[in-house]
Amino acid sequence: MDQASDKRAATINDVAARAGVSRALVSIVLRGVPGASDANRAKVFQAAKDLSYRPDQRARLLGRNRSTTFGVTFGLRDETHGELVEALYRSSALADYELMLSPVAPTRHEIDATQSLLDYRCEGLILIGSSLSKGELETLADRVPVVLITRTVHSDKIDVVRTDDIAGARLAVDHLVQLGHRNIAHVHGGRVAGAADRRTGYRQAMRQAGLDAHITMIEGGRTEDDGWNAAQSVIAAGSTAVFAYNDQSAAGLIEHLRKAAVTVPGRVSVVGYDNSRLARSPAFSMTTVAQDSDLLAQRALELLSSRRGTPHTDAEQVVARPQLITRSTTTTPKTSVR
Repeated sequence: MDQASDKRAATINDVAARAGVSRALVSIVLRGVPGASDANRAKVFQAAKDLSYRPDQRARLLGRNRSTTFGVTFGLRDETHGELVEALYRSSALADYELMLSPVAPTRHEIDATQSLLDYRCEGLILIGSSLSKGELETLADRVPVVLITRTVHSDKIDVVRTDDIAGARLAVDHLVQLGHRNIAHVHGGRVAGAADRRTGYRQAMRQAGLDAHITMIEGGRTEDDGWNAAQSVIAAGSTAVFAYNDQSAAGLIEHLRKAAVTVPGRVSVVGYDNSRLARSPAFSMTTVAQDSDLLAQRALELLSSRRGTPHTDAEQVVARPQLITRSTTTTPKTSVR
């Protein structure tokens, strides 16, 4: 490698010079289009490897009328969103398209995240746990195909891929009821994607078990802090079991209960949701409701790929079945926490 290449990133001109061919021929080879001999292709690929050449993706995308890139928005602080992003990468590894990520954070609104992806001419959008209104989502869908993951929206313009959260909540409550619990609280997720269905499933399961009088809704959210803040309400309610909105809030709840000398599962059993890294970790070994991230990712990419260049007037709702995974945060009830 020459001195110039050591000091800066290699360019297409460097590859052409090293291979002894024209810049245009390098472009043809790297784009995978016909027009180059096998010998020249081999020389170009070897030169690119020798120089550790990487194409300028921004220039490539901006220079094309259509890209093969799908944009993905996700919550920067949401662990489950991160696992879904990993699953999307696994599913796209052998496909003819790439993913571009645009995170949503307290200092970065989802509108800004989606606009950034549109600016890079992404051919479709996958929105994980979107909080945009139906109108905002349909405005996006008028520009490019849109697939939502983990949120329900009824629109003929927007595909949805999600877990059956009503069934998932029922699995959690039924498990606690079968263990013998009656004072089962739900630390809910407020307005977060999926929270409404999980509340519905919790209420349905409690009523079916004849526990209407024990329905206890406690304000929570999606983060460990939300679960931590809900712990005092759980203690005050005398609950022997809790179904939390997700694993992160369940983890915060468990930490607070332990600090307050309330043993889990000795005095309070806890069920999370998502089967995230936290739930699987030895620190928690949490009973949880699992979502099939790989299935959700695969179906989202399949739908988005099928929508390229076609009118979007027949949106699909793909609903995956959840699974209860029992670990060490649930057991038979011993006593009230009060």
